[in-house]
Amino acid sequence: MDETDIRLISALRHDARASLSELSANLGLSRTTVRARIEKLRARGEIIGFTVVLREDTLRDPVRGLMMIGIEGRGTEKIIRQLNGLSEVRSVHSTNGRWDVIVEIGTDTLERFDDVLFRIRRLEGVMSSETSLLLSTRKSA
Repeated sequence: MDETDIRLISALRHDARASLSELSANLGLSRTTVRARIEKLRARGEIIGFTVVLREDTLRDPVRGLMMIGIEGRGTEKIIRQLNGLSEVRSVHSTNGRWDVIVEIGTDTLERFDDVLFRIRRLEGVMSSETSLLLSTRKSA
């Protein structure tokens, strides 16, 4: 993938419904070039699809946050299974660095969000955590 492909993908992430004419004007490329590059990216599996973000997707969880979790010993798999069992947990990511796992949480109220944090902190093997509330989304994948 070269710089042009990266710029094209960035433009599509901003507006996947942009026409070939809009993309070519914004990128300084011909429509034929834009079309060919999109097709190549799709054929190589770099672009696997397009998506729509609905208002209801953000309304479902008005309180959202990321919880970084430090896990003691070798209990990561067990804790991940327990996290996946919580209905408020939207995604679980293993990571490197200071934290072992990052969890995305979504609830309808701040009180319920606090309750989820409390339950996660009480899981055996969770030794530390840090949570950040997501205040707004400026760009969605």
